[in-house]
Amino acid sequence: MIFQRAAQRELTQNAVAVFVALFAILLTTQLIRLLGQAAGGKLASEAVIALLGFGAINYLPIVLSLSLFMAVLLTLSRAYRDSEMVVWFSSGLPLTAWINPVMRFALPLVVGIAVLSLLLSPWALSKSAEYRKRMDDRDDISRVSPGAFQESSLADRVFFVEAVSGDEGRVRNIFISTVQHGRQGVMLAAQGHTEAAPNGDRFLVLENGRRYEGIPGTPEYRVMEFSKYAVRIETKESRGLVETPKNRPVWGLLLDRTTANLGELLWRVGIPLAALNLALLAILLSFVNPRGGRTNNLVFALLTYMIYSNLISVSQAWVTQGKMRFEVGVWAVHLAMFVILLLLFSWRLAVIPWRRLWR
Repeated sequence: MIFQRAAQRELTQNAVAVFVALFAILLTTQLIRLLGQAAGGKLASEAVIALLGFGAINYLPIVLSLSLFMAVLLTLSRAYRDSEMVVWFSSGLPLTAWINPVMRFALPLVVGIAVLSLLLSPWALSKSAEYRKRMDDRDDISRVSPGAFQESSLADRVFFVEAVSGDEGRVRNIFISTVQHGRQGVMLAAQGHTEAAPNGDRFLVLENGRRYEGIPGTPEYRVMEFSKYAVRIETKESRGLVETPKNRPVWGLLLDRTTANLGELLWRVGIPLAALNLALLAILLSFVNPRGGRTNNLVFALLTYMIYSNLISVSQAWVTQGKMRFEVGVWAVHLAMFVILLLLFSWRLAVIPWRRLWR
């Protein structure tokens, strides 16, 4: 019992440490990418936090499975470095005696990974796509960020406003560039506001400004001053959310058994199965010679993880392309890895003491 509690405590501490590090890296990279899109006008600044949360949920199954793998690996590697495993083997306990505490720690995490992979990850992707669509469907003025140039949805206008006041949609220091029928127009105004017509059309009313209009490359330009000038705000036609295999719920994939949907289902099922195999594999890959290099096994373990993950991706691609049956692809890589695990345990122990696996 003392060993069980100590092992669970160390596994938990290592898992939390690895998860925090990986999750921080994930959030940082995602935040940098989203802020870059927001700075380029491709994404509304107010959508960054929501999309960051949805993206984090989507990547949680991968982060948790890698955290589980590294937690088992680090815990047993530390035992080898501190010569605790020498005492372990000298007392007559085999390496397989670690399977019980590792599985007790891993199984709840694997269940959580399965829930995230099968249910929450596609939900997050669907909500992310829905949120992006809602942002894209806004009218041109609503998409303008103060201090940034914004192209209209029809790509025939460029807007710039220096500041936006919250009351009645008033804006200050406005620049609008338009191209219509080969003529370019530039409008500058000190301030403006939005108005709605009785038929539902919306207009940006510019106040106290100038309009420059002409044909580029020719001297034919006109300059007009105005006290008020109304510019119609174009609105995009709202379209339904496009469903893809990645954002479809698992029951949708099962009901519509196309090759693309089956490939996505294989990936979702494969993540928790891989996490379970990797937890067992970490027991074997944790061996460290106290007198030798202390990072060699970590490099080999990470290489093994990448190969395993890529094999699952290859299986997914083959199922998607119709080169492999789903019933074969969903089990082939994981079953092969499990057979390799049995062979490695047999090689380490000569004969696996099955009666002691769950003692």
